[in-house]
Amino acid sequence: MEEILARLDRLESKEAIRELVSSYAAACDTHDIKRLKNLFTRKAEFDSPNGSMKCIGRDNIEEMFIEVLKSRGPGFHWTHDVSIKIDKNDSDLAEGTVYSHAETTPNGVVSLAAMRYNDKYSRKEGEWKFSKRTIYFFYYVKTAEYTDNLNNQNRVLINNERVKADFPETLETWKEFDNKFKK
Repeated sequence: MEEILARLDRLESKEAIRELVSSYAAACDTHDIKRLKNLFTRKAEFDSPNGSMKCIGRDNIEEMFIEVLKSRGPGFHWTHDVSIKIDKNDSDLAEGTVYSHAETTPNGVVSLAAMRYNDKYSRKEGEWKFSKRTIYFFYYVKTAEYTDNLNNQNRVLINNERVKADFPETLETWKEFDNKFKK
């Protein structure tokens, strides 16, 4: 019976984490700062390799999103593949990878983005929250420039400056494939 209860807890935890991920997208789209803030643990981290979104602590995450959303009009975030692994030694900890894309309007410019999040989750008082969320951009471009920029590694637009995409070219598997098969 104990094994069945543990399996049930893992299944329910994975579903709760999927709801957490969906709540994040909805809170961003509705500019619901209170909801967004409460999806993170008190000491949570938010990170991005390009440095555009980086802070520690739920209050700092709230302030970061206030600044980000000030320049945003309507937007819509979709989450696609969500992979979750519950820690084998501590059922109140989990890690996950989330693939997603968004239609956004930074400073009134219609834009498209594709992202991958690497997450760490923690269950406190029966509720799953983000303890760390790292956002990696595959692209973030003006809609009008989408087809011109997808093959360019500098396909992430931050404050009207193009920077290198966080993936896939930086991944070891990508580099190994190129070295082996695309010489």
